[in-house]
Amino acid sequence: MIKIIADTHTHTVASTHAFSTIMENIHVAKEKGIRAIASTDHAPALPDSAHLWHFTNIWSVPDYVEGVLVLKGVETNILDFDGNLDMPQKMLAGLDWVVASCHSPVIPPKDEEAQTRLWLQIAQNPDVDVIGHSGNPKFRYDYEKCIKAFKEYGKIVEINAHSFQPGTRVGSPKNCAEIAKLCAKYKVPVIVNSDAHFCYEIGAVERAAAMLEEIEFPQELILNVDYDRFFDVVQNKVARDLSPQK
Repeated sequence: MIKIIADTHTHTVASTHAFSTIMENIHVAKEKGIRAIASTDHAPALPDSAHLWHFTNIWSVPDYVEGVLVLKGVETNILDFDGNLDMPQKMLAGLDWVVASCHSPVIPPKDEEAQTRLWLQIAQNPDVDVIGHSGNPKFRYDYEKCIKAFKEYGKIVEINAHSFQPGTRVGSPKNCAEIAKLCAKYKVPVIVNSDAHFCYEIGAVERAAAMLEEIEFPQELILNVDYDRFFDVVQNKVARDLSPQK
């Protein structure tokens, strides 16, 4: 049974279509034995997202709250098929955890060739850590070509639990399985996230985990099932010492 120890795609009331505060998310994470979360509210291009000031003031939150490691992050919007993002590069570079995603209100879907070009550009962006919920069939791309690029440029591919909810990103589970199989083939690390928009969703990744188990995805490629492995990846990315203060 796949059990995650970190949930690195979570939203708060700063994204106004979400319903919980960061403290509520932390409380639930602690109750469920989740040792780390990344707070990744939507960047400003999405209509009801957080203001840029949210991402400069997020440093008011300590690295550890109630024993839970809290990473300061963002779900940045891809603006166009050249891979431009909706946050200043300097701000992205200063955050702990950057997920890049396509959202239809920001970038209407196009053809597979254009969407492949988009992800190839994102692969080369050193400020992006995670390829967000890319199994949406509306944004179909050349999975094999791009996953090879994700491997080359050190990206993590997200398996997003919201993509498995009925009525959400319809058709995504089949595509997510196809993406995961290619990640296994090319040894690209994945991370299984809730994409929580309410605190009780923190750590709720059962459908996504079941898919990975069904295809016998190697657990050593799932970044957030082993805390030491996850922590090492994060610590190598950030400039400050994330060790708990004794």
